[in-house]
Amino acid sequence: MNRVIFLLIFSNILISELILEVTQGTDDPYRVALVTFNGDAKTVNEINSVIRNNLIRSGEFNIFEDDDLLSLPKNENEIIYNDFKILNIDYLVFGEVFIDGNSNSVEYKVFDIKRGTQVRNSTVFGIPNRNRQLAHYVADGIYEEITGIKGISATKILYVTEKDNFNLVISDADGKNEQLLLTSSEPIISPTWSPDSKKVAYVSFETGMAKVYIQDIASGEREIVIENSKQISSPAWSPDGKFLSLTMYQDGNAEIYILNLKNKNLTRLTNHYSIDTESVWSPRGTKIMFTSGRSGSPQLYEINLRKFNSKPKRITFDGNYNAKGSYLPNNEGIVFVHRSKDQFQIALKYFNENFVRTLTNSMMDESPSISPNGNVIVYAVKINGTGMLAGVTLSGAKFILPASEGAVREPSWSSFLR
Repeated sequence: MNRVIFLLIFSNILISELILEVTQGTDDPYRVALVTFNGDAKTVNEINSVIRNNLIRSGEFNIFEDDDLLSLPKNENEIIYNDFKILNIDYLVFGEVFIDGNSNSVEYKVFDIKRGTQVRNSTVFGIPNRNRQLAHYVADGIYEEITGIKGISATKILYVTEKDNFNLVISDADGKNEQLLLTSSEPIISPTWSPDSKKVAYVSFETGMAKVYIQDIASGEREIVIENSKQISSPAWSPDGKFLSLTMYQDGNAEIYILNLKNKNLTRLTNHYSIDTESVWSPRGTKIMFTSGRSGSPQLYEINLRKFNSKPKRITFDGNYNAKGSYLPNNEGIVFVHRSKDQFQIALKYFNENFVRTLTNSMMDESPSISPNGNVIVYAVKINGTGMLAGVTLSGAKFILPASEGAVREPSWSSFLR
């Protein structure tokens, strides 16, 4: 029977819309007054709602709206700081939306209540007819000013949904604005973004065996990376986008290879009778981490690409299962799946510590992906037998992204898009 692949680029069809639910906030959130912006009421309500939800879903903010406040300043001269100090508010935000044809812009200001000073005055120019994206940019600016960490509201998440068919989908980081890249009757696994977030790589079984494809997001054009008769899986981009590391079965055993995307040359990295798979690159591209069973159980190993004939070095030792690792963007540590007793949990290990921090507590957590700011981890989880996405911040906030229908798995976070 022929397998049919349909390509729908930037489709308006919702496959299984994600609905974000914050399940746990941080212990000491920032208390922020978000005064309704000036401007056209309909546009302002849409933009304010997205900004508010972006900040709330981070789990790090307690948002005060107009009805919660003692006064509603629209400019700096109208601010009565004591009105906000009484409510123990840390920051005040207000602004104005300007409409110019189909393209809108937002000017907003952030005030530190305790210091009694303005700390940010920014103007953000939007994309025509994309108010949600404009609001994401504003939320990211507010988030960065208050936390000191770059915001991720304007980033994207790539994932696989399953209901009748397997679908490769992109959405905003809050689960909205879904776009279907690919649908297939055969499994799609291991999706991952290129460093510039203009392409994705993934594994498809449409030919009857695992093959790696690269697809351009804007045009929908795609290509198979290697034409051969062997299974190929687990693609990972180098930080410069010039190479892919892959798991290949050239001699019947799973080994790690590096593929030069320009000339298609292959370099073999591992040579062991055990399974070596799930490779990832370090932030600077000088090392590759992978999962291997060579010690008798799945553990994480690392190869230094700068050393000639470098041997894999084991880097996880706690427990008898550590797999699917990723480096933190600042290279301070790694995130991975760790088995504790009979639970598979998302764990964090800093390189300067000799212990593992478990971040989740479900029975079967898998496929962690780290946000580009290094502060949030999204992962796949099963709740009541249904696959969905969940997230946890390094400060302890948690959220879930269940789909309106179908199962969701294999998330991958984009880089910063602006």
